[in-house]
Amino acid sequence: MRRAGRHGRQPPQGSPMENGVGQAPGATEPAAEGPPAPRAPRTRPRLVFYTQLAHGSPTGRIEGFTNVKELYTKIAEVFGISPTEILFCTLNTHKVDMQKLLGGQIGLEDFIFAHVRGETKEVEVTKTEDALGLTITDNGAGYAFIKRIKEGSIINRIRAVCVGDSIEAINDHTIVGCRHYEVARMLRELPRAQPFTLRLVQPKKAFDMIGQRMRSSKALGESRVSSGKETLRLRAEGPAMLEEGPSPFEEEATRRVDDLLESYMGIRDSELASTMVEVAQDSAGVAQLAHGLASVLGDFAFPQEFVAEVWAAVCPRQEGQE
Repeated sequence: MRRAGRHGRQPPQGSPMENGVGQAPGATEPAAEGPPAPRAPRTRPRLVFYTQLAHGSPTGRIEGFTNVKELYTKIAEVFGISPTEILFCTLNTHKVDMQKLLGGQIGLEDFIFAHVRGETKEVEVTKTEDALGLTITDNGAGYAFIKRIKEGSIINRIRAVCVGDSIEAINDHTIVGCRHYEVARMLRELPRAQPFTLRLVQPKKAFDMIGQRMRSSKALGESRVSSGKETLRLRAEGPAMLEEGPSPFEEEATRRVDDLLESYMGIRDSELASTMVEVAQDSAGVAQLAHGLASVLGDFAFPQEFVAEVWAAVCPRQEGQE
């Protein structure tokens, strides 16, 4: 497991801090031990990031956030907009590039581009096959959006639907606030041969981007976004942690698990995949991995065969271990 930050300095041997209290002058017996003195809080580095609106804006500075919702709030304050206007963020590009999507980690040198709400559109879809050809992700703050459209799929034939579009409602039933796996499940459960309506919100585009149909291609190197150096890891609960970037093995294992998520569930989430890799690395076998995933990610209710595939992807040399 990776460790965040550096250890604090230890007091010198025999110091008053170590003993709780010092020996009184002239005393022949040491004074009674009291409770240990509280350790001084470790100084945390001041982390400042630069940001722009993806369709064009001046550059702003943000700091002091510990999760994605707080990040959106900070960006909104800089540009005088509501946090709910932000659909998602990309790192180091203003384009709707799903390979540069901000997930749970930000490299300390990364530049943040915020993509905000643009036009709303409605499309009617008839489900002629079980799979629509969509890969769904979410921004961690209540919006699920399209991360990939499979070539030759039902959705691929509907020109109005684009990568980066936020799914706001299915048949007039709002799904704002739902996680990506919930939205994917709703779409899978829709009956075949019965038309349904998607209400989508596309990200606002600069003039030079209007008219483009944004597609994403599956890149072999797709994994969590990182500068390769120290990164700020944002957590759903608890403070953000400063960590070293993932090792090449962890990056590859995360990519494999992310592929499994897309295959089994129709979602893609590099931060979720990274968490699953960490749980697998702490497990002694498939049974322990299943227990660990249930305790950490119980909402997903992963089937046993999927857990076995995750174990094989992260620990291929121990595939048969239980």
